[in-house]
Amino acid sequence: MLLDLSPTRTVPFAGQTMGQWLTGILEEIRDLYRADQVPWVVGYSGGKDSTLCLMLVWMALAGLPPAERTKVVHVISTDTGVENPVVAAWVNASLDSMRRAAAEQGLPIEAHRLTPAVEDSFWVCLIGRGYAAPRPKFRWCTERLKIKPSNAFIRAVVAAFGEVILVLGTRKAESRARARTMTRHEKRRVRDRLSPNGSLPNSLVYSPIEDLSNDEVWELLMQHPNPWGHSNKDLLTMYQGASPDAECPLVVDSTTPSCGDSRFGCWTCTLVSEDKSMQAMISNDAEKEWMLPLLELRNALDVDDDRELRDFRRMSGRLHPFKGRLVHGAYLQQAREEWLRRLLEAQTWIRENGPQYVRDLTLITLEELRAIRHEWVYVKHEIEDSLPGIYQSATGEPYPDPPVDSALAVNGAEMVDTLREVCGDDEQQFLMIRELLGVERAFRTMTRRAGLFDALEKVVSKYAFEDEEDALDFALRREQHTAELRDLPRSGARAAGEPQPSPPPEERSPTEAETLAADLRAAGLVPADTSSDGP
Repeated sequence: MLLDLSPTRTVPFAGQTMGQWLTGILEEIRDLYRADQVPWVVGYSGGKDSTLCLMLVWMALAGLPPAERTKVVHVISTDTGVENPVVAAWVNASLDSMRRAAAEQGLPIEAHRLTPAVEDSFWVCLIGRGYAAPRPKFRWCTERLKIKPSNAFIRAVVAAFGEVILVLGTRKAESRARARTMTRHEKRRVRDRLSPNGSLPNSLVYSPIEDLSNDEVWELLMQHPNPWGHSNKDLLTMYQGASPDAECPLVVDSTTPSCGDSRFGCWTCTLVSEDKSMQAMISNDAEKEWMLPLLELRNALDVDDDRELRDFRRMSGRLHPFKGRLVHGAYLQQAREEWLRRLLEAQTWIRENGPQYVRDLTLITLEELRAIRHEWVYVKHEIEDSLPGIYQSATGEPYPDPPVDSALAVNGAEMVDTLREVCGDDEQQFLMIRELLGVERAFRTMTRRAGLFDALEKVVSKYAFEDEEDALDFALRREQHTAELRDLPRSGARAAGEPQPSPPPEERSPTEAETLAADLRAAGLVPADTSSDGP
């Protein structure tokens, strides 16, 4: 029996010529554009798919009479602040070209560069608050850096116009998961080619290139000039400088593949085992060796076990035992200071040794440094105020801002030295007293200092352990005791688990925090409370 073993191949452009397919898709885009007055938002990441998607929209609008270009097309690109610098520079230059070209050609296209809020930025979260480097089960970055800025813009358009159409360069050939998702949404389409968006109310998704393959995308890009004047051949060169994969898409929900699974993503990404694109760029182009400090810092963040760099308590101060050991929380002060030092040193080295086009590269902004400093001094009560010193040591320049507080600047270093001398080698005692003083200082200017004792007691409870082993022993015993109480039968007038009435105020003994506060006042470390209203 003879078997037909001749190779099979997919017919390009669904059996049409490229010209026929292009004519059809441009007419489809024009029909959808003229169908209503719902504004369009096109996601642009700078990669091949989003570039082709925007090119098709641009070409379709250019083919309309000026009188029919009746609604604005918004082009949005989200800059996370930690994008691969080569790609970020490409995208920013492309957005500038779009603005000029749209004005010259009389097209209603507006380009927008979106950024996360300062408090949500990667470095404020990691270095300021101490969030551990992102992991698949702790992916705090995608929501803050990508989804929130994009969704905020889209919701603003919806608020103004009632509805929005998202034009995305998503393709079924990107992955099986993407194909399944797009097919599922197709079944819920309310209009031709428009699918509902699951996470954004009053928004529909249009994917004009959803059925194209990688080869078809590149064929279209190479055969047709970029209408805003950015070279598609240069885009191909950028891709050739790195390993093959898919680019980072516009992320509007948690089901969209993040930069961690993408071709060009954040240079700090620890959601993958290695940054193959950056490695390839450095290996394939000697001019890009200036990126080595970034790759080294990224690899330092991506360690299998960073427990020694993190507090054995959660950020709230709670102990969370799991499988016989504590789940660690935020980065310790020394680790956060080291990350900042390495980041500033990398920025300084690149500015001094890199090619001309990166001599003004900014890895961390002054606004982010200010937010980190506030987090360290006022939230974490690290009264050493070490950020200005780290900045000057790493950059060779004085920190541009004045002291955060004149009293703190005068007394902080001296107070820390005194505390170190008194506490000796007891690190937990030092941290506790330093935070107690910080809490009292935060309440000092309040007319009514309600909540002071509760805040002090929370600090005392947080540092009530000699070390991690002592804390783990307490957490396991508490866990066992809770389980035993849960298993007790309900009997008697009151069940064991129900709350007991509190004694009258005149019979209540002072709490540990109140006793400690009185001792601190007696020692002159905390001023007496002269407020007429008690806490």
